[in-house]
Amino acid sequence: MIIGVPKEIKNNENRVAMTPAGAYAFCKAGHEVVIEKSAGIGSGFEDKEYVEAGASILDTPEAVFNKADMIMKVKEPMPVEYNRLRPNQVLFTYFHFASGLELTKAMMKNNIICITYETVQTADGALPLLAPMSEVAGKMSAHVAAYYLALPYGGDGVLMGGVPGVKPAKVVVLGGGTVGTSAAKVAAGIGARVTLFDININRLRYLDDVLPKNITLLYSSQHSVEEEVKDADAVIGAVLIPGAEAPKLVTEEMVKKMKPNSVMVDVAIDQGGCFETSKPTSHSDPVFKLHGVLHYCVTNMPGAFARTSTFALTNATLPYALKLANLGYKEALKSDKALAKGLNIINGKITYAPVAKVFGYDCYTMEEAMD
Repeated sequence: MIIGVPKEIKNNENRVAMTPAGAYAFCKAGHEVVIEKSAGIGSGFEDKEYVEAGASILDTPEAVFNKADMIMKVKEPMPVEYNRLRPNQVLFTYFHFASGLELTKAMMKNNIICITYETVQTADGALPLLAPMSEVAGKMSAHVAAYYLALPYGGDGVLMGGVPGVKPAKVVVLGGGTVGTSAAKVAAGIGARVTLFDININRLRYLDDVLPKNITLLYSSQHSVEEEVKDADAVIGAVLIPGAEAPKLVTEEMVKKMKPNSVMVDVAIDQGGCFETSKPTSHSDPVFKLHGVLHYCVTNMPGAFARTSTFALTNATLPYALKLANLGYKEALKSDKALAKGLNIINGKITYAPVAKVFGYDCYTMEEAMD
């Protein structure tokens, strides 16, 4: 199989879908890898490292898309890339379809085989290709909140960890999964007073054993969230329903009651956001203020720490990508139930129920859609 890796073009997206080590693994397995010129520069990889690993460097994205049987990316294709894809080409990347109707329509219309990183799911419910980026985004979210709490950057001037004799910041984390746990650990490590919400009692019991004691764990209800959010210095949204639109846990009315110049970081923005007032932002224009509250809603947060993120992502995606290449996508999907859950669109049909539900489309089984 020929695997193509184009350069990412989303705003300040410096990750790349494959490290030189990943390219070497594909080439060793008998496959061909083509990399767009300078695709790895943002993550610290020079073209010559890919060549030494056995890959070929192509000058343009069109050349990569035209030659490859399977395209590997980090982020969803941008509109300019829609028509670079060809019918029945495999695209293995993060899509987050539930927050992108136009993207969904384009992939269906162009008959792209869309296998999403974020919905690959093992039997125990784990999301192995989402987890590493969730860890990066979760840890990053606490640092982002601490940064924007500074008065010159729009915050309320409260130092996250405080100093002796002065209260530290109050940080509310919504969601106790990978993102929320990572965010809570970092915020607590800085010295903040952290309140973490989740709806899974068993998860809360587990977190009670492993998290620092300056983190208060609460069962999530609309009333309890509203009570804690209104006097928070920072709120981090970290909820996820795999492949589906994020629930709006903080309403606009709640935002209106929050402290002036408090900070909200919506890590769930890729799935539509978990704050009613959220709208996507970028690394070049990351924040906006609404009702006196600073909102940070960057849709590709881990792109800011591209080198760490690229290594972590390739570590997770490589075994699945190799299976797709070694067996062909049909046999790979049939033989691996976790990977099969990653299939969202094939032959113009949606095969992932949460995506179909969001847009009111029919949903097909993988077998039905492949016929």
